[in-house]
Order: sequence, then structure tokens, then C-alpha cells
Amino acid sequence: MAVLTQILVVNAGSSSLKLRVLNDADEVTGSADLPPPRDGDDGAAIKAAIEPFGEVHAAGHRIVHGGEEFRGPVLIEGGVRQRLGALIDLAPLHQPKSLAALDAVTAVLPDVPAVACFDTAFHATIPAAAATFALPAQWRERWSLRRFGFHGLSHAYLSRRAATLIGPGLRLVSCHLGAGASLAAVRDGRSVETTMGFTPLDGLVMATRSGSVDPGLVLWLQTHAGISAAELSSALEHRSGLAGLAGTADMAEVLARAAAGDAQAELAREVYLHRLAGSVAAMTAALDGLDALAFTGGVGENSAEIRSRAAARLGFLGVHVLDEPNDTGSGDRDIGSPEAPVRVLVIAAREDIEIARQVREVIPP
Repeated sequence: MAVLTQILVVNAGSSSLKLRVLNDADEVTGSADLPPPRDGDDGAAIKAAIEPFGEVHAAGHRIVHGGEEFRGPVLIEGGVRQRLGALIDLAPLHQPKSLAALDAVTAVLPDVPAVACFDTAFHATIPAAAATFALPAQWRERWSLRRFGFHGLSHAYLSRRAATLIGPGLRLVSCHLGAGASLAAVRDGRSVETTMGFTPLDGLVMATRSGSVDPGLVLWLQTHAGISAAELSSALEHRSGLAGLAGTADMAEVLARAAAGDAQAELAREVYLHRLAGSVAAMTAALDGLDALAFTGGVGENSAEIRSRAAARLGFLGVHVLDEPNDTGSGDRDIGSPEAPVRVLVIAAREDIEIARQVREVIPP
């Protein structure tokens, strides 16, 4: 088999299809952002975008949900595609986009081996105590109800990169803070706890998603206020989080308005930070201590204010940041005080590198 010198990474999101080609040194040699494909897409736009990349030796696809079956990357052959489709019910908003992209790229590159890389797989290592919901056994067994966790490709890359920067054997809390947001407690490179649960709605306050909400409150809205399941789903996914609190999903706008004294924006900022700090502490408990805290994602990488305010709330854990590297630094860096027991890192999100690594794991050179 040819050396995998050109790997196409396919990342289908809610509003875009990101195509990246990485060489064997993990350098990006080709890049294109397209509208997300739909079922039955003829792939003309994808073909036009891929052609300038030159020869592609393998493709790696970000697939949101692997269920309980797929706990690592897998070559897409035989009945794998059909089994991925059977998981749509577990992620009806996300899985169809991933599979539409898979089908469209496969139609353009039918002879190129493809590997599915899962956002859930990194969290397959969390122990039963963390993964199990206190629900009737019959429900849990019949429908595979458990904490799956998401953003696994980002958390996996972040934990590897942190280990190269400050050494192995870390008790790390990985903070993926973007439009979607989650934390992972990572010990020696393995996830032992995470904030997202059966769905990506759970956990932190996000741009338009609510994060954790009392299930009794949701039941009350359904039974007493007469709100349908479809309306509840739409509101919790698309009209909650920062958007529900401040009327905007843009963290930069929230912070600017809060600085100007806008009460709604101040509340949104404080609710976001309250949930974030409390969840970091919970992840620390799962790790029996904390060696490093790492930020990534659009908010995690770009908002010095969120990082500094979060650190101020976590001083009791030994988290302290310095103004200069936090406020004015760039690139992957340590922003923590050298005297503090906990290292604090800012690391650029590179799911593409993690996907390429997993492709090489499945299709060795």
C-alpha cells in the first residue's frame, strides 16, 4: 500500500463542510470550506474543491456518534456504513450531516479508503460509575442509555498536545469551549469523565444549547405548560444558552455588552462562568487532583477574559494565570504562573491532526 502522504480530513458541521488535506508531517497542503452536503448531493462542489489537492491516499471522516459498538476508528467497508446509519436515532441533528458528507466524498473518491473517526470514542474509557445513569435497568439495557460524551476528537488531540508541552502522566481537565462546549477529565491520556452525556445537550452553557437542566423542569413544561416534545427540543438546542440569556450566541458580544453594564449580558457571563468553574471542580474530583487545565475552541482560544475569570474562581485548586501571556500571547502556550501547582494551557483546536493520526492507525503506511 502506498505511503499515506496525503490524507483528506472531512469534518461536516451544522453550517459548513470543512475539507483539509494533511501530509505525513501534519502540514495542511489543501483546504476548502463548503456548504454542508445533503442526501443525494451530486458532489460537484466537493469534486471541484478536491481536484486541486492532487492525489489523496485516504480519507478520514469525523462521525459524531459511534454508539456502543464503535469505540475506535474503523475502516469503512462491508456493513460499516449501514451500521453507522442505524445510529442516527442517537444523534438525529448531527449524524445525518456526517453521513451525507461521507456519502458525497465517497462518490467523488470511490477508490480511496475511508476511515470513520468518532467524537464519542475517546470517552469509551470512562468507568461505569461515570457512564451509568440511575435509571431503571430495563431502560438502560433496552436502549443503551449511558453517558457517551462528545468532542472526543478535540479532547484527544488536546490531551496529546498538552503531554508534549509539559510532560506525560497528567491529570488534565480539557476545556473545549466553542459554540458547543464540554469538559473532559483525562488521566494519562484516557478520558475518565466528561460533561456531555447521552446527547450533546448536557453539561456546560453553550452558544444556543442549554446545558444541564433539571429533567423535572422539562417534564413540567410538557405536562403543565403544554409544550410539545418538538418545541422543547428546538428551544433547548437553538434558543437557549447564551442566546436565551442575553439574546445573542456570540460570546464576544456578550462580554462587550457586560463591560458596558448590560444586565442581561452580565447575567449570561456569570451563569456561563458559574457552570464552567463548578464543572472543572467536578472533573478535578474525578481525577483525584489536577496537574493541568487546557483551553481550546473558539471561546477557549480567543477569550482572555473568560480564561482569567474562570481561573480566578479556581484559585482554590491552584489555578493562577499571568496577564501577559493570557492577554497578549499567541499560539499554543502556558499562561499559568510558574509558582502555581497547576499548569494552564491555551492550545489551538486541531481535530484534523487527530483524525489523520487515527487514519494512520487503521491504515498503516
